[in-house]
Amino acid sequence: MSNLRHRTALLAGALIGALALLALNLAALGSSSALLQGLDLVADLLVLLFGIGYLVRRSLRDDGGARMRAALDESKEQLAGIVDTAMDAIITVDREQRIVLFNRAAESMFGVARGDALGDRLDRFLPARFREAHRGHIERFGGTGDTRRRMGENLVLWALRADGSEFPIEASISQTGEPEKHLFTVILRDMTQRKAAEDALRQQQAELRELSARVLEAREEEKTIIARELHDELGQLLTALKMDVDWLRERVPPGETADKVGQMNTVLDRTVGSVRRIAADLRPLMLDDLGLADAAAWLVEDFMQRSGIRCTLDKSDGEALDGIDRGIATTVYRALQESLTNVARHSGAANTWVLLTCAEGALRLEVEDDGRGMPPAAQTSSRSLGLKGMRERVHYHGGMLEVGPAPRGGTRVKLRVPLQSVPGGGA
Repeated sequence: MSNLRHRTALLAGALIGALALLALNLAALGSSSALLQGLDLVADLLVLLFGIGYLVRRSLRDDGGARMRAALDESKEQLAGIVDTAMDAIITVDREQRIVLFNRAAESMFGVARGDALGDRLDRFLPARFREAHRGHIERFGGTGDTRRRMGENLVLWALRADGSEFPIEASISQTGEPEKHLFTVILRDMTQRKAAEDALRQQQAELRELSARVLEAREEEKTIIARELHDELGQLLTALKMDVDWLRERVPPGETADKVGQMNTVLDRTVGSVRRIAADLRPLMLDDLGLADAAAWLVEDFMQRSGIRCTLDKSDGEALDGIDRGIATTVYRALQESLTNVARHSGAANTWVLLTCAEGALRLEVEDDGRGMPPAAQTSSRSLGLKGMRERVHYHGGMLEVGPAPRGGTRVKLRVPLQSVPGGGA
């Protein structure tokens, strides 16, 4: 409106000036006054110069406007070219969620020509079960004021091709424009190959974990057999030999021979102790015969005697730990054994605390020390095979294992295994 008033005022001023100049020219023609004729000449020259200047300025302005329009058209063409050659599908919809932009990648992804997609609703490219939720999602996003957002965080989104087939996608959304001309732009990426690769990788990991678990089970069975043979057969033979040596010592008169028999008896005692220790390390028979609670108590006691480190065991009563699945009991026992071994070898601790409880459908184990702690790099080191083995055992039974700093300054190992686990990593 103000521009129109300005142009009207300029037109009126020009008309008045023209009339004044015409009157001055008529007066100069009928007069012999040199002054009047000089004023007329000056006025004519001023009008001429003003007209030339106006025409030059208008020409320059028109030329600049033409260049700006050309540059704008070129920018639009470049932008359209960029959008059309993008590898990801780009779709823009209005407030009614009708498509106003559909690039070449979107045509290829959905199998729909651009002309057929423009003006149609975005819903046509979504499975029917997701359409209502997706419509509400866009409406809520429009009211947030956020300019962009990733869609379906931590979820697999699905889209629909023209042939009716569904495929997984990754998508982000942005919004621009005034409220009456609001536009939403969605950038889509076909995740079919990536999801297939991820599924194949997960399947391979599950198979490797299953194979690892089977290998560990086979090793446990072999250890059990060897431990029983050492304990039963070799232990009985050594016991019989010790009885014979005791019989011989009682009948040999004092002297060199008696001293030798005494040395043999001492070696036999040490041999019997070594056999029992090796058998217990391979597979503590009390784990199978008496259960996890007694096996854990024996392991803690043996750890204190060997390492000289004080260890406090806090455990549920024996009944709560009875009847646990053999595989789960073995996993927890081996985790406790490996944790105590690491404390003795690497921690430099003076005290260790062990918590073994069974509650809320899960078996929990915590081993904490007040030593120097474990650097984060050591947890991922290729040499940390014991820790990796623990983690694989626990994960196979659907449990979790955490290794981190302890409140007392050392390292804390936390383990939780569901009692009703599904072998392979699912609880």
